Amino acid sequence: MKSLNIFIVEDEPLIVSTIEVALRKQGFFAIGDAEDYTTALRDIELLKPDLTLLDIQLSGDKDGVDLATELDKKNIPYLFLSSQTDPNTIERVKHTNPLGYIVKPFTETSLRTNIELAWHNYNESKQHFLSIKHEGRLHRINQNSIQYLKAFDNYCYIVTKTETYLVPHTLKHISEQLQGNDFIKAHRSYVVNLKHILSVNKNTISLIDESIPVSASQKSLVVSRLKSL
Repeated sequence: MKSLNIFIVEDEPLIVSTIEVALRKQGFFAIGDAEDYTTALRDIELLKPDLTLLDIQLSGDKDGVDLATELDKKNIPYLFLSSQTDPNTIERVKHTNPLGYIVKPFTETSLRTNIELAWHNYNESKQHFLSIKHEGRLHRINQNSIQYLKAFDNYCYIVTKTETYLVPHTLKHISEQLQGNDFIKAHRSYVVNLKHILSVNKNTISLIDESIPVSASQKSLVVSRLKSL
């Protein structure tokens, strides 16, 4: 898996250091820490970590559950990392949406395992599927597998790594069904998945197994979007 950038919310400096060392040993990056609600929320929005490790007991009037509630509103992923397992705390935690709950004291192995499982489940939950009819059968296509769409009169080809589907809808109609920001119009007849692009050349975009055209008017936009990934 990718080397995640992780932010730590914890009010005990010694524990922060312990977590940072454990994260580094397991191949993760500790990009910052905070001991209170206000600082944590500010720095998380500024640094945009992949994942936040969140203790419940914090300095100040607001605790980690209060922070978790705010992170939920902003769709920011986090894991609780706390020694608090009393019924009242757990009841409050039930009203939040963490990716997991790691109980202190933890081992480096359990920390890595919980982070990896949480990140896997988080990515799985973000996947989108496109439902189409092809040759009389209903297919659910994972958007991540789509390399590009190609217009064909009032029909559209959906090309994945392993299959090509011809559907009775226009390119515009199919592209409007896609969710997220991974797809961009490369040419009047093509919409491409940015995550499948290997390189952008003078008049073409290179994918894993083939190339598709890119128009002069769209080329700079495609390149700009690639740089922002």
